[in-house]
Amino acid sequence: MATSLIDRRALPSGAQVRRWAAPDGWEMRVMDWPATGPAPRGSILFQGGRGDMVEKYLESLAHWQARGWHVTSFDWRGQGGSGRCTDAGGCGHIDDYGRYVADLRTFHADWVASTPGPHVVMGHSMGGHLVLRALAEGGIAPDAAVLVAPMLGFRPGIFGPFAERAARMMGALGDTARPAWKGNEKPYTTTPRNTLLTHDSERYADEIWWQTHQPDLRTGPPSWRWVIEGFKSMRELATDPRLGNIATPVLMLVATYDPLIDPRAALRLASHLRDCRLVTFGPESAHEILREVDAVRDRALGEIDAFLDERAPRA
Repeated sequence: MATSLIDRRALPSGAQVRRWAAPDGWEMRVMDWPATGPAPRGSILFQGGRGDMVEKYLESLAHWQARGWHVTSFDWRGQGGSGRCTDAGGCGHIDDYGRYVADLRTFHADWVASTPGPHVVMGHSMGGHLVLRALAEGGIAPDAAVLVAPMLGFRPGIFGPFAERAARMMGALGDTARPAWKGNEKPYTTTPRNTLLTHDSERYADEIWWQTHQPDLRTGPPSWRWVIEGFKSMRELATDPRLGNIATPVLMLVATYDPLIDPRAALRLASHLRDCRLVTFGPESAHEILREVDAVRDRALGEIDAFLDERAPRA
């Protein structure tokens, strides 16, 4: 049973929603929630996963804001309230993951210049992948980073080790900006979407509520190009020698029974980071650790708070 001190189905009164334009003019939807009081604890930039919108993580943002952090989050290009990159319905499309990273790099520079430190960047799932890639490429250098169930490998499907090749072949059969499948979070599965994401039915229902009441925030299945570029970006990141040069302390939370992404890839990659604290969860957690049942979510938040107190102390 989910418990919460905020209304997860309403934007907080102190939050501000605005638009931010990338250098190419693409406008992203941003939410800022300033800290209260004369001395902010610092600033957190939280980035969700594929298909997410800011509203999915209001509860966690509220937790950090109550602890004195200035919190910010923006919807990735092509999803949520940041428009779509294809006319194929609500399909989540991107032609190159480098665009995501460039958006994060530019936004991060503006955010650091306009918010109090220390600065912490967090990413869930695809967001975790992109945060780590930006760290490796030197595009961002926050005081600390938190990766929650980072998307560093797809779960092996029916094509096994040939999945990337199969995706390229399937994509080549038509426009790669078309949806890769009809629904759910992964193809060729009979597992209900909610059980892939969380054991908490109420928190899962919050996402559906937002999609129903603000249909423009809903993002459908990914495009074939998103899948193909995802395979490529994860494969290249896994062997990027720059991972060992990342000076930013990293906390990585991994759900070892994650039914959506391959947790083994995250566990392998963590060993290549110079300064990484790894925390694992067992069968009690599905993919969305921060939207899980209270016991899981509370433990995750406790680990994050302790990490930030130690590695990103108040300036």
